Amino acid sequence: MIDRPQLLGWAALVAASGLLGWALSHAGFPAAFLLGPMLVAILFGVRGAPIRVPRLGFLAAQAIVGCLVAHSATGEIAATLHDDGLVILAVVLVTVAVSGVVGVVLTRLQILPGTTAAWGSSPGGAAAMVAMAEEYGSDARLVAFMQYVRVAVVVISASLAARLLADVGALAAAPAAPTPALTSVAATLAVALVGAGVATLLRLPSAALIGPMLLGAGLHAAGLADLALPEPLLAAAYAGIGWYVGLRFTRQTLRTVIHALPGILAATVAIVLICAAWAWGLTGLLSIDYLTAFLATSPGGLDSVAIIAVGSKVDVPFVLAVQTLRLFVVLLTGPILARWIARAAPAGEGAR
Repeated sequence: MIDRPQLLGWAALVAASGLLGWALSHAGFPAAFLLGPMLVAILFGVRGAPIRVPRLGFLAAQAIVGCLVAHSATGEIAATLHDDGLVILAVVLVTVAVSGVVGVVLTRLQILPGTTAAWGSSPGGAAAMVAMAEEYGSDARLVAFMQYVRVAVVVISASLAARLLADVGALAAAPAAPTPALTSVAATLAVALVGAGVATLLRLPSAALIGPMLLGAGLHAAGLADLALPEPLLAAAYAGIGWYVGLRFTRQTLRTVIHALPGILAATVAIVLICAAWAWGLTGLLSIDYLTAFLATSPGGLDSVAIIAVGSKVDVPFVLAVQTLRLFVVLLTGPILARWIARAAPAGEGAR
């Protein structure tokens, strides 16, 4: 049951998010209804608003984004992995290595205790990293804060890059999409539900996103399903992800990590800048534009970057191939990397 303060909080959050999202959209920002609600939610969270996005709501938003990706990329992601697999693997390994080095630095400087820096600096799979960190005895609050600071910085930097580098005129000139048929919308929602459910049973990483993406891409490419998502539903999914991330920045969390905040911000910005430099080098190896390379090398998360990529004039299959492969690599190497970084901790800190 929602009480009056929560009801008023949600009403204010929705109104402010809609206003800022509309303003950013008219300013030419892709994924405006992800960026705007996230920024508003950060402000609400820090000011102590008594509202949170239910976990089920966040998973539903991810499932909708998975269907959007499936409709946009279809089977081209697999083809991209086949054609440019070695380069994509190199991109992934460079990003993971950079994050590992940053984790070592944070640990050596004792900005964060023990293996917390390892889990917190992992470039992707924020929710999975928090769960795994708790299982291995690290401070889940610090890991969550580091992960969602990274997600927020990536969303802001990627949105700015897309706004500055994309052909905004071409985006603005695009005709409005026709209203999708109810049968197509119903089929899309069914793909979201079934895909997320099956992926969860199979224990795939980011199941709510990956399941609908894989199932939808297969059905769409085979002509067995006509995926369609009305704009209001997409905007709600974007906002749900933005709110979930933004409301994690609470006043209590800030008090807990205030001493580590400068180091966390510096480390996060450093990772983004190094990946941006690597993206510039990538344009010399492959026939891709810089915005595509920037979004591909951005250190997570998959759902946020996918939203921005689909809304920009970039090579969506390449971006999603890199982001998807990195998610699996990060989840597989997370425990190994954490133990390696823990060795850099001063005596007595490694077990904390």
